[in-house]
Amino acid sequence: MTTKNIAVVLSGCGVYDGTEIHESVITLLRLSQRGAHVQCFAPNIAQLHVINHLTGEEMPESRNVLVESARIARGEIKDIREAKVDDFDALIVPGGFGAAKNLSSFATEGAACSVQPDVLALAEAFAEAGKPIGLMCISPAIAAKIYGPGVICTIGKDADTAAAVEKMGGTHQECEVSDIVEDKARKLVSTPAYMLAQSISEAASGINKMVDRVLELTQHA
Repeated sequence: MTTKNIAVVLSGCGVYDGTEIHESVITLLRLSQRGAHVQCFAPNIAQLHVINHLTGEEMPESRNVLVESARIARGEIKDIREAKVDDFDALIVPGGFGAAKNLSSFATEGAACSVQPDVLALAEAFAEAGKPIGLMCISPAIAAKIYGPGVICTIGKDADTAAAVEKMGGTHQECEVSDIVEDKARKLVSTPAYMLAQSISEAASGINKMVDRVLELTQHA
């Protein structure tokens, strides 16, 4: 099997204002275990806000999404504007509130949200090229913005979030934490991760399955 090149888009560092760290590390670990080559990307923009992860309170400071994401990627990360769809076989976007606050405005605008332009342009390029995309946790909330009406995805079982997905034109399927939902026509694979997970091992059960399936789909691209 030829080595697969996978782009992973991060949204900061920390569940409440950036990328969910466990989800991103599980993703990167599984990709490495499966022999894939990974390049991390993030938008070079200011975070919506900064949250104290000890108290849950907002902090009076500003942080950059790319700079914060570099903590997870150990410095091996690029501005998302440098990402070219032709260089990669698939795209994966971990969750965390950063996906709903920095990669999109879903956290503040719900079904009326928009996706950060550079993120949307890259995701749409993968969709148009027929290359697989993996979304987890809250990141599937933007699936309809990428693919348009009828896209099939999951955020688990949260009724309000599922209703917003449907309002945007998506088709939501309930899913257990250990499972995945695949839109076969669009090569989109999603899993609930910490929308349902009660532990890191529970999160890993679905994420590993999603990563494996995304890699399988690259064989048919």
